[in-house]
Amino acid sequence: MQPLYTALKVNNEIELCEVTDMECKQLIERELLKSRISYYIRWTKSSFLHRKKAGCIICINENAQEEAEELVRRVCDEAGYTVRFLMRKSINHYL
Repeated sequence: MQPLYTALKVNNEIELCEVTDMECKQLIERELLKSRISYYIRWTKSSFLHRKKAGCIICINENAQEEAEELVRRVCDEAGYTVRFLMRKSINHYL
């Protein structure tokens, strides 16, 4: 016998922002933890042709989107970091 909720697949994560500076990433992580906002980090790969700086995408639950966006904007503006906001559904390859 299997509980009902295990058959339900939920995909409610969004890509909040993309960060290339690791100090900025640590600052955002610290503030998200203080505010008890659940998140995960997906690392981006830099391609050989583009030579783009490696970075990460911070993903959160869409229910915390407004609070997390406000928090990241405030923290990064105070510290002087630039962050690229994505605000799109997360692409999950495991589903």
